[in-house]
Amino acid sequence: MKKLFFISGVTVALLSACGDNNKETKTETAAADTSLQFFGDSINQEGAMPSTELAAKMEGKDSMKVKLMGTINEVCQKKGCWMTMPIGNDKTMQVKFKDYAFFVPKDASGKTVVIAGVAFTDTTSVAELQHYAEDGGKSKEEIAKITEPEINISFEASGVILKK
Repeated sequence: MKKLFFISGVTVALLSACGDNNKETKTETAAADTSLQFFGDSINQEGAMPSTELAAKMEGKDSMKVKLMGTINEVCQKKGCWMTMPIGNDKTMQVKFKDYAFFVPKDASGKTVVIAGVAFTDTTSVAELQHYAEDGGKSKEEIAKITEPEINISFEASGVILKK
């Protein structure tokens, strides 16, 4: 009978010790995850190139599947349905989200982000440029100055990781 109590006690102690280790692991994992927010498809940060290198990599290409890391310049202030990022050569690109299925927080400007998706050469009409300027909070005078379409690099993100 004493052996049974001893074995039961050891078993309980071992199970308790294992349970504590699992709690610590979950806590550490949860703590690490709180510094990141995920939107859209599940992606990771591995292999992301700096967004400032994109313009050079896109030369001579119509589109390119890529993962980028960079800083958000601007976010749509109505919904968070688009953002802009630097792509090198003093240019920025507009990032939209695949199928309009997710948005980023409106206060994400200045934060670091990893995006995965497709970069492509695009012509943005005057009407679209004016719409984006309005969404970005530009004045009526600034919007009225937009009179020519732009050929630029755009991006359709399927997944986003936002670093808080």
